[in-house]
Order: sequence, then C-alpha cells, then structure tokens
Amino acid sequence: MQVRTFLGGVSPHSKKITQNNTIEIMPVSEMVIIPLSQHMGIPAKPIIEAKMKVKAGTKIGKIDGDLSSPASWTRIPNRPYEADSRASCNIHSSISGTVKGIEPYFSSSGEKVLSVVIESDGKDEMELYSDEAVSPDEIIKRVEDAGIVGMGGRASPTYIKLIPQKDKSINTIILNVCESEPYLTGDSRLIMEKTREIFEGVKLIMSVVGAKRCFVGIGNNKIKNLWQIKAIAKEFGFYVHILRAKYPQGEEKQLVPVVTGRKVPPGGFSFDVGVSVYNVSTVYAIYEACKIKKPLIERVITVTGRVKQPKNIKVRIGTLFKDAIEFCGGYSEEPAKIIMGGPMMGIAQADDNVPVIKTTSGILVQSKRDVSLYEEYPCIRCGACVSVCPTGLIPSRIADCVEKNKFDEAKKLCIMDCIECGSCAYICPSKRNLVHLIKYGKIKIK
Repeated sequence: MQVRTFLGGVSPHSKKITQNNTIEIMPVSEMVIIPLSQHMGIPAKPIIEAKMKVKAGTKIGKIDGDLSSPASWTRIPNRPYEADSRASCNIHSSISGTVKGIEPYFSSSGEKVLSVVIESDGKDEMELYSDEAVSPDEIIKRVEDAGIVGMGGRASPTYIKLIPQKDKSINTIILNVCESEPYLTGDSRLIMEKTREIFEGVKLIMSVVGAKRCFVGIGNNKIKNLWQIKAIAKEFGFYVHILRAKYPQGEEKQLVPVVTGRKVPPGGFSFDVGVSVYNVSTVYAIYEACKIKKPLIERVITVTGRVKQPKNIKVRIGTLFKDAIEFCGGYSEEPAKIIMGGPMMGIAQADDNVPVIKTTSGILVQSKRDVSLYEEYPCIRCGACVSVCPTGLIPSRIADCVEKNKFDEAKKLCIMDCIECGSCAYICPSKRNLVHLIKYGKIKIK
C-alpha cells in the first residue's frame, strides 16, 4: 500500500512505550474537580448547589442560552463552528457523591475557572439509558446533551459541527488515527480495541451531515493491527490510507490534502472543501451518547514518561493528575516537568493537583535529564524553520516582526495561519522561542 505524507514537519523520536499496553479502567477517585469550562466559549452555567447528591452522568453545568438553532448564531470570521462568544457545552458529574462546593480552581488548561468539587460516595451510581438515537435531529440533540467537544485538543462543541450549514456541504469524513505526538497512544489503543464501535460512530456522523464516504487516516507506525482495522473498514465501506508517521500529520490542514487531494485554502477550514475531520476519541464519545445516552464523563489517556508503570487508562473527568499518576505506580524519578498532552503541543503544569478535562489526551512526566534549558541565540538565517513548517510560513520572519511590535506586517505574513505545532522551535539551531513569539503576536492582533 502506498504510504502518503505532507511537505514539511519533523520526525522526533516517537517514544510510544505504551503502544502495546491495553486500556485499563482506573477506579473512581475519592474526589474529583470538574471545571465548568472545558471548551471554547464561555463557561457552562452551574445548575447544582453545595451538599446536593449527584450520580455519574448528572448534569451539573448547562449551556447558557439557546444555541441549538443556527438561525440565532452570529458568525465570527475564522471560527465557523462556534455560534459566538457564548458557545458553550454541558458539563456532567463523572462520579456519584456529594457536591462539596463550587469554587475557582486551576484547570490543566492553565486557567483558573469555576469548578465543581464532588466527593465520592463509593457507589458509582450512573444515569444511563438504553434508548438509541436514530434520526439526524435526535443524534445532534444527543451529542449536545452529552457535552461532547473535539477531544483531539480543539475543544469546539461537536454538536455545532454536526449541524448542516446552508452554504456548505460535507461529502467526505476523515477519521483521524494519526496521533503523531510523541509518547501518546490512547487513540491508537482505542481504535484497536473498539474498532467496530468507532466505525458505527462514523456511520452516525455520516447520516447527519450527508457524507457519502469515509477515509481512515492511520500512521504506518501502527502497522501491527493495520490489517485487522482494514478488514473491518472494508465491511463498513470505508477506505484506509496509510500515512507516514511524521509530526504533525494529524493536523487538519495537513491531513485533508494528503488523504483527499483537496487543499484547504489559507484562512479556511476543511469544510470549505467538503471535508469534516473527527478524532477517534470524539467519535467513540458520539457512539456512546447515541447508543446509551452516555454523557462525556470519562476518556482514555496515556500516562507515561517518568512513572513506574506507563499505561493507557480510562479515567473519569475531574480526576486529579496526582491520582492518575499514583494509579500508574507513582513517579519513578523526581519530576521536573508535568505536561498535559504531548511534548510538542502540550501544556506544562504548575503541579499535579490539576484535573483531567475533556481534552486531556495524556499526562507526560519528565525528569531533569529529560528537560534542557537552552540559551537563545540570534537567528542565523539558516531557513530550517521554513523547511519544516507544514503550513508553508516563514516562522523566523514572523517572530522578528512580533519582537519589533510590527504586528500588521506579521499579519501580512499569515501569522494567523500558524497551527502552533512547534516544528520550527524544535528544529531551530539557535533555540529561539518561535512558538512563544507567534502565540504572543496572535494575542496582540486579536
């Protein structure tokens, strides 16, 4: 089979030491902290009070306002899947127990947000139903009620993505199984262990958006289970594309041209060329929401790095990092850095008392010997950052403009098209903080 790839990108050591570890279910923690903001847009509105009893699946935060009708949306340029600044998602309790309080806590996203603290009662009673969503309207409503967001990291409300747009039609779905970030293997294990369920979820999405075909984009580093996945995909009428294991292959603007041959326009999105991309974990959450009305209260994450027993685990939303790490045997070395996600695009944490949220794909623990502090030197104009930029930008020039407060010039150089993958900073021989500068520039321009 032909192995496809894109121009640019880098090939860091994958270090996927948990690739062959089956998913383990972590026991319920004694306490969870559930942020009311785990998505783009404003936080959900709390609908519970302290001392209230809840079950796993009880709605504790709801969408503030009626966003279910596309007619009420105010479009924002470059943000097509969000209604407006109010775009929100429902939040549910992930365990059964007692609400201890509703207070601001630091989330693993790096923000201090209003959160619900729940103490477990040890019963783990769950609110689930067996009725199945069939019609497109039922599926969209079920996904909205379940509080599902893009679990690959974007965190946009998924139900908005499912609502057809008048001026756009989706004819192709891409199931993203690339997982090109080093260390992370949760999505890979999920597609291996829940192949049919995930493909059923894709069928549900296709029935809603009217897509006629589905491509499964999978990295060639997952070759061990490739033929099993390919055989099941054939039963569903899906096409499997083998992609070179290169970073950031899973990004939408790199994945769509490689798989379909359609180029996403600058400043545009995949739906502009009739394609919609879905992450494996998101599709599985959609499947569970439509089949058993299960809200998004847990997800699969990879706990790896300097822990005694690196694992892929299914963990409840709101579980503290320290509890997940303890389930994996604890630290094997003194931690110097704890990252939510992978080393390329992950978010470093202040400590391990932060909760797992809907977009937490992994917990990476690094010791001092894994983390190097480099001295930054002036740009030597080598062009390495240009050669690896998957979006075709000139990161060094953009960073120069930001440093000199020339934000209009940075905008002309398409700074807003940067996907912040970190390939430029990874390859830079002068160790310039290019992504830091570009993020800062984007904030100033906005």
